[in-house]
Amino acid sequence: MAKIGVFVGSVFGGAEDVAQDVITQLSSNGHTAQLYLDPQLDDFLAYQNDTIVVITSTTGQGEVPDNLLPLYVALNDQFPLMPKLSYGVISMGDSSYGEDRYCGAGRQFDEMLQQLQAKPVAERLDIDACVNFDALEAALPWLSRFLKQIV
Repeated sequence: MAKIGVFVGSVFGGAEDVAQDVITQLSSNGHTAQLYLDPQLDDFLAYQNDTIVVITSTTGQGEVPDNLLPLYVALNDQFPLMPKLSYGVISMGDSSYGEDRYCGAGRQFDEMLQQLQAKPVAERLDIDACVNFDALEAALPWLSRFLKQIV
């Protein structure tokens, strides 16, 4: 079974709630899953031969939440190539803020991971708060497909 790090960017706790349920699903499927609410670069690099999931809300003008921003900046600054890393991104946002801002944090992480040569296990999931009042309900079908792809 896989070793999976779940890295969370949350402003008001919604992404953290989804992450807690994702951890439960991963564990109940036999995977080893660890939650990171204030992740550091070393935490992330520990998974460079494994799998990670980034679950993030979007803040301000489409920005990465404060608790996840130091990791994003460190990845950008140090740019560690990780061709053996598998990943998935669940991005939460509100489309009423405009397309250029909608799910901006998840989009930025997805693009960064691709630049670092990590391999997406599944296409990024964008959850629109205007449509999906229960983000977990939107995340579960994606997670089911994600679980089928990881070893």
